[in-house]
Amino acid sequence: MPQAEYIGVKDIEGPFILVENVTGVGYGELVDIRDENGKVRHGQVKSLSEKATLVQVFTGTGDLVPNSTKVRFLGKPLEVHLSKYMLGRTFNGLGEPRDGCGEIYGGKRVNINGLPLNPMARQYPRDFIHTGISAIDTLMTLIRGQKLPIFSGNGLPHNQLAVQIATQAKVVGSDEFAVVFAGIGVKHDDAAYFTQELSSRGHSNNIVTFLNLADDPVIERIATPRMALSTAEYLAYELGMHVLVIMTDMTSYCEALRELGVAAGEVPSRKGYPAYLYSDLASLYERAGVVRGRSGSVTQIPILTMPNDDITHPIPDLTGFITEGQIVLSRDLDAKNIYPPIDILTSLSRLMKDGIGKGYTREDHPSVSSQLFASYSRVQEVRSLASVVGEDELSKTDKSFLAFGKIFEDRFLKQGKEDDREIGYSLDMAWDILGTLPTSELTRVSLTEIKEHIKKKDEE
Repeated sequence: MPQAEYIGVKDIEGPFILVENVTGVGYGELVDIRDENGKVRHGQVKSLSEKATLVQVFTGTGDLVPNSTKVRFLGKPLEVHLSKYMLGRTFNGLGEPRDGCGEIYGGKRVNINGLPLNPMARQYPRDFIHTGISAIDTLMTLIRGQKLPIFSGNGLPHNQLAVQIATQAKVVGSDEFAVVFAGIGVKHDDAAYFTQELSSRGHSNNIVTFLNLADDPVIERIATPRMALSTAEYLAYELGMHVLVIMTDMTSYCEALRELGVAAGEVPSRKGYPAYLYSDLASLYERAGVVRGRSGSVTQIPILTMPNDDITHPIPDLTGFITEGQIVLSRDLDAKNIYPPIDILTSLSRLMKDGIGKGYTREDHPSVSSQLFASYSRVQEVRSLASVVGEDELSKTDKSFLAFGKIFEDRFLKQGKEDDREIGYSLDMAWDILGTLPTSELTRVSLTEIKEHIKKKDEE
């Protein structure tokens, strides 16, 4: 039930207003703020004490006058309107339609912060999610219910990769699949690219898009991933769908947290970020998973740009602690015009071992993956040696690894932005490329597999 209206505020500073002598108000509660001209803007309670309540105003405090500002506490948290008719639609960071197709009717409204998930209700993630990208599907396989971030850098093609995954992803053998795409603090040209590509490629009627623009209020940036995750949970646990959530760019989200923390006078931690950055990110990432007894699931791919390409920066550092692996994009590979520029030696999926092989992808998948990692690691050693002594001084075996490295990058890693490769095709290609190495160097695969997949091709 709405509270009484308070006329006049104690102080206005930055995006915050301070209201004294407020009773019966809860943290995170929605607030309506009315200026002297009758214009209403929305806010949220950010801090409580016996003497005063701190309210964050979504669209800023410009033109507000302390004595004439009217504040009404609504007695409810920030909510999102959920319905099966959200599929195929585009919304802003606060869940309001931005595609011109009108309001959503039916369904329900829920708190965007979600409900805690009982750890005992979680089921271990196992099923393979197809992305159509050879490097990911073969070497750092995405598992249904996993949270697998992409670590990128400014200027790298993470937006193109995000769109490609969103439009190609599927759970093999299931039609109940949806994608929730959240753009956080994106530039207008990027937002136009997302809108165009997501609507023209893939199954756009299975994609829900939330776009928070760079010039939108900072508080919207905080709400956008929670809007997306609440939508995913509804589609998964109430409609029984397998949902992939792609959130880009989480660095914009963390910078918004830092900006609001400084404005609120909070004591900063590493590089000025709030001390609760870890727990805040965990409250988002831990909303992925498979729940026992429910047919749906939520899988996450958060994307973040590492400031100065520094993987030890607080944002990728803390993200790595919470999530189950990472996909790292390489500036060196991008300079070679290789897309997607995935650095496989610094990337991994901690859950792939339990979601590949017989009954999931293909029986030879684990050994092929291991052999590719080992061989490409040897390539880096040989390249370092060649830079010192020259290629002419290398042994015949070392030269074969140099050749393997070039073929691996040009054929296996490199693929088109709309190239959707099945896992069987990727594994067969991996065997073809491994066949360029001496058999004695293939120490991670069995002789039976070598005879079946390599010698047979030689005979053909």
